[in-house]
Amino acid sequence: MMSIAHTLGVEFTRASRRAADFVSLMKPRILLMVLFTTCAGFYLGVPGGTDYAALLQVLIGTALAGGGTLALNQFLERDLDTRMVRTQLRPLPSGRLQPTEALLFGVLLVIVGLLYLALSVNVVSSIAAAATMGGYLLLYTPMKRKSAWCLVIGALPGALPPLIGWTAATGGIGIEAWVLFTILYVWQLPHTLAIAMQYRDDFARAGIRLLPAIDPNDTIARVQIVTHCLLLLAVSLLPTVIGFAGLLYGLGAVTLGLGMLGCAVVLIRRRSTTDARRLVLASLVYLPVLLLLMMVDQVPL
Repeated sequence: MMSIAHTLGVEFTRASRRAADFVSLMKPRILLMVLFTTCAGFYLGVPGGTDYAALLQVLIGTALAGGGTLALNQFLERDLDTRMVRTQLRPLPSGRLQPTEALLFGVLLVIVGLLYLALSVNVVSSIAAAATMGGYLLLYTPMKRKSAWCLVIGALPGALPPLIGWTAATGGIGIEAWVLFTILYVWQLPHTLAIAMQYRDDFARAGIRLLPAIDPNDTIARVQIVTHCLLLLAVSLLPTVIGFAGLLYGLGAVTLGLGMLGCAVVLIRRRSTTDARRLVLASLVYLPVLLLLMMVDQVPL
């Protein structure tokens, strides 16, 4: 009896660890941000009365498609992950999962997610999700090995999740949705450059061509980080300018933008890993707070 119980316990532990590894393939922290921005796009698309049942359908489909996309990204970059200290313990480089398992898992999730969106929500949201997947896997992922322009290209699919939510709510794309897209696009630029400065040696070892890995003195990266933060401050005011959000949002956007800019200025002056990490953390606070302010202070369309 004890032997059977022990065997069952061992098998349960093994199954739990494998399940955790498959979840890890979906990069839960990134996926959570994707779902939050999708939720914001949906909420902002239907002011005055959110259909929470429909929102749940959108989030389920996006979670499946997004999780599958991130799993396929790990499959495609498993050789790079083996070279970087920060990623060596992921399921594929550590050998806990086989590449074929990750490939099948990712493909299955993407197919189910896109079909779920098309059948349970609408075709437009499924197309937006497919564009996100295609841009991330077919453009950004291979470009990271070849050109620093990968950031400019990769930010395009990264800015699409709010449009998934918006199209799910409205069936179309208005100027307000493109403003959301623009804010998210610009936000990714200093955020990603700061990550690249934080993990400069890892990225260089793996051959990832983000600026800090190929520009040791950060001559170009420092200028770009400040320029992008200034641009972010400007585009974040567009919702108030076009009458989509009110004064409270506008004041909050200025405050948050100045905070990001301040962190960027400190980073380019001292160029320390600590300052890079501070800008990354500031950006991770900036985006959800900005979107929450927009949702709270939205002006009815």
